[in-house]
Amino acid sequence: MRKILVILLTGVVAVGLMEACRKADESAPDTQSLTLNVPQGWPQPENIFSSNPLTQQGFDLGKKLFYDGRLSKDGNFPCASCHQQFAGFATFDHTLSHGFNNQFTTRNAPGLFNLAWYKEFHWDGGINHLEVQPLAPITAPNEMAETVENVIAKLKADATYPKMFKAAFGTEQINSQLMLRALSQFMGMMVSSNSKYDKVMRGQSSFTEGEMRGYKIFQANCASCHKEPLFTDQSYRNTGLPMDPFLKDAGRMRITRLSGDSLKFKVPSLRNVMVTAPYAHDGRFFSVGAVIDHYRFNVVNGPTTDPLVKNKFNLDIFAKNDLIIFMRTLTDSSFMADKRFSQE
Repeated sequence: MRKILVILLTGVVAVGLMEACRKADESAPDTQSLTLNVPQGWPQPENIFSSNPLTQQGFDLGKKLFYDGRLSKDGNFPCASCHQQFAGFATFDHTLSHGFNNQFTTRNAPGLFNLAWYKEFHWDGGINHLEVQPLAPITAPNEMAETVENVIAKLKADATYPKMFKAAFGTEQINSQLMLRALSQFMGMMVSSNSKYDKVMRGQSSFTEGEMRGYKIFQANCASCHKEPLFTDQSYRNTGLPMDPFLKDAGRMRITRLSGDSLKFKVPSLRNVMVTAPYAHDGRFFSVGAVIDHYRFNVVNGPTTDPLVKNKFNLDIFAKNDLIIFMRTLTDSSFMADKRFSQE
């Protein structure tokens, strides 16, 4: 009798363990890990994925969200409407992006790439983590004009999303935290590092004479702010642009409230610069040549104008042309054609 009881108890325990394992398996998603590859010679990225491990399922969910117009109020403005892949995930040919109800945004949309190396986001650095960055455009009345609550309700009403959240995070529960983590995984994997410049740095190609002359001009005049290999030092600088009288954008001072930050904006990356026109925080320049001419002739000296540009750039027309020739080597065509980031 005792042996029978032991056998029965053993069986009950075994069944209980099997049931517990089954439930544990259900709560732990069977995910495929992804690795953010750090290009040769690059610094280590920010530790933005420490609590948000990269997985194929999380990336796929973030990609679907990035291209889903339902994140906006009327369904017409997904993230991709202002960040187009063929334009380096910037807005092609528009000074300011279009938003809900035929409105314009107040700044030029920057290209999205190499974000895992950034400490702060937006032209004024008002966002300090990639995971929360999408909240600003989603809720801005002149951009996507939606509430987080409405977005979540729309995702829950779609039969596809609970399955994708389950695959990515082990739960069919849809909330803002998991939505933002998925978007962060997709955007954080956007690495642009295969331009001709990169191939030259890897010893796989070589500059032409004009490109080499332009590279030397870049190093002498531009590299202090547009630091290689990201081609930005992520600082905020007043480059001598007068304030637009309509936008009245004070830049970094809007965040810090410090007069010393007046008209300072984040130094943009020059990667893919030839495909991300127009330029500057308000898109006032429609060509790279116009930007260079600003530094040659039109810098306005004020209390916060950066010392590096106060005396303007002493470049003749030949040096200007060589500089443009070099900047063409920063175009990463493979990034713009990468199917991993394309809408399907």
